[in-house]
Amino acid sequence: MSQGKCGEAGRLELQADLDGRKTPQERNRLGQFATPTLLALDILRYAKQLLPRGGLRFLDPAFGTGSFFSAFRKVLGRQRLKAAVGFEIDEHYGEPSAQFWRGTDLQLQLADFTSTPAPRSEAAKFDLIICNPPYVRHHHLEAAEKLRLQIDSERLTGVKLSGLAGLYCYFMLLAHEWMARDGVAGWLIPSEFMDVNYGAAIKRYLLSNVTLLRIHRFDPNDVQFNDALVSSAVVWFKNSPPPAAHSVQFTFGGSLLSPRASCSVPVSTLLAESKWTRFPVSRERRISSQFTIADFLTIKRGIATGGNRFFIKTREEIESQNLPMRFFRPILPSPRALKSDEVEGDSRGWPILDPQLFVLNCSLREEDVRRDWPALWAYLEKGKSGVASGYLCTSRNPWYAQELRQPSPFLCTYMGRGNSKSSRPFRFILNQSQAIAANVYLLLYPRPELTVALAASRNLKFKVWRALNDIKPEVILGEGRVYGGGLHKLEPRELAKVPADEIAALIPSWARPARQADFLEAVAA
Repeated sequence: MSQGKCGEAGRLELQADLDGRKTPQERNRLGQFATPTLLALDILRYAKQLLPRGGLRFLDPAFGTGSFFSAFRKVLGRQRLKAAVGFEIDEHYGEPSAQFWRGTDLQLQLADFTSTPAPRSEAAKFDLIICNPPYVRHHHLEAAEKLRLQIDSERLTGVKLSGLAGLYCYFMLLAHEWMARDGVAGWLIPSEFMDVNYGAAIKRYLLSNVTLLRIHRFDPNDVQFNDALVSSAVVWFKNSPPPAAHSVQFTFGGSLLSPRASCSVPVSTLLAESKWTRFPVSRERRISSQFTIADFLTIKRGIATGGNRFFIKTREEIESQNLPMRFFRPILPSPRALKSDEVEGDSRGWPILDPQLFVLNCSLREEDVRRDWPALWAYLEKGKSGVASGYLCTSRNPWYAQELRQPSPFLCTYMGRGNSKSSRPFRFILNQSQAIAANVYLLLYPRPELTVALAASRNLKFKVWRALNDIKPEVILGEGRVYGGGLHKLEPRELAKVPADEIAALIPSWARPARQADFLEAVAA
């Protein structure tokens, strides 16, 4: 197929053909998500505003079929192209692409960019790097490969990446040596680096090694890739030391060229902020908050059973199979099945729900179960050929014993989306039963000072529950993270940082900071 005859339409046809020959699972594992044409054009149009006039050396370290190269030729024109180099590690895409672009200025190398030495001479480096790097999760990287990437990227930039970093993080750091002085880079990457712990190293690189110009974050509800539920951002920087008192432009929503919101954030503010997705939508940091949820509640994940279908049974199933109820604990259903945000308990502490669910939890040795509980032993035997060989079960002794968790009076859903009835992605549940919960919930346990206050007032638990639900959604979302399609996720540490002055106001001894020490002293006594 000749590029001259077919142009961008031909490239899109080639892309669709090559994608169709792979399963979605294969492309997902290899992080192969092609850049849409309109987005590639927007990125090159914005790059044009940052670049000096004259000829340019262009590099795309993850070429695919060449969406950015095609956009460069359309937006900047072939006459400005001094050199164009692309890397593609997958021959499935690389060989057809090399054939497609034959006869152009492109030098397409079928090689691994991350293991290719950068040019030594300044003249051979690149004025413009545009890349949509492979979105390969850390668990898909082999240990030896990950170690090599960590060593090489730290050697070149002085920045050590966490073992949880995805492949796209290494691409960014390893491309540093390929940039000419004052060269410009635009990276289309997942926006999660702005919030997660492993992203701290990337943010340090952006603030220290280069001049960070702009980060545009697309609205998570406006997914950029039809085949990947990932919230995307375009990161722009220049290969030069950051000037004094530098500020970075943050934009959100709309398109790269016509964002919905925008603000300029000083580097000094970014250095002190762990959640960059606050900008520009929630520019103001919470200054007035004295207390967070962590001051009153300890937060833990619910249990991971290792196989809910095997370990969680209805009361009717337990009785019909003659299984001993003494080895089952009540457990709440998934948030979807929980119609009310208040769960009441009966005289036994079982939740008043239909159906009632129970999780198998037995710590007896296998020989004891086989001798004393034949019906339970027969059921466990069924699991030995399946669930028992799973990762979680093989790490437990015995494999059918669950994590230790006490019932918690308050719970919060772990992830969710705002719907038409409510803009709240997360729900706070009041649990008045003895049920525990699976890891689709976060469990909130009162700290000693709140425990004392709850014991002294029967109605306080309802007030605390209402106070949790009264926290504005945007405040909670500012601490969490979001994925493509508007899926929000909240980790225990993130929920712990949510402001909670409303809870402090419910406890007289905490309402005024001057009396906190007196209250804690009384609790200790």
